[in-house]
Amino acid sequence: MGQIIPPGSNESEDTSNAKGKSAGKNGWAAELWDWVKTIAIAFGIMVLLNMFVFNLSMVKGESMEPTLEASERLFINKLVYRFSEPDRGDVIVLKDPSTGPDQKEFLVKRIIGIPGDTVEVKGHILYVNGVAQDEPYTDSPIEDPDFGPVKLEEDRYFVMGDNRHLRKSKDSREFGSIKRSDIVGRAEFILWPLSEIKGL
Repeated sequence: MGQIIPPGSNESEDTSNAKGKSAGKNGWAAELWDWVKTIAIAFGIMVLLNMFVFNLSMVKGESMEPTLEASERLFINKLVYRFSEPDRGDVIVLKDPSTGPDQKEFLVKRIIGIPGDTVEVKGHILYVNGVAQDEPYTDSPIEDPDFGPVKLEEDRYFVMGDNRHLRKSKDSREFGSIKRSDIVGRAEFILWPLSEIKGL
């Protein structure tokens, strides 16, 4: 016997196909919109984290040798000083307070003196509050001329580069003490290259 096709069945099939195609298009658009929203939210979170929590910075120059080498990447903790005060020995990223053609946006230095300290370089040796400092992170006595003494006022910090060879570090001996507000964050560890990963 021949198959009986109810009246209007072709129209129903065409309508069903059209609805399926429409649903497919809507499903694809909805999935794309979900991806766009996810990426936008992730980007927004990363921007906020970068602004307020952490940053990744690349070392430029040689002022922090031998501790840091040029092109190494650092993980910068921008949140730590909201809960504690900067301390002697901290390796920090700061806004360059100097002026002139060699001014950089940021510098990386080590905190040598904190508010209330007296800092002096005498006989090519660093003294803080009259005590000669043991500095295992350096590989040379201070070759630049003697400096100070300088008494640090409230909210002022004295920073130096670890490279103590002649004229290798632009630091507080040149541009003076820095304000706490100049400090961007503390360098926690070397992130790259992988062979040099270590805490600071």
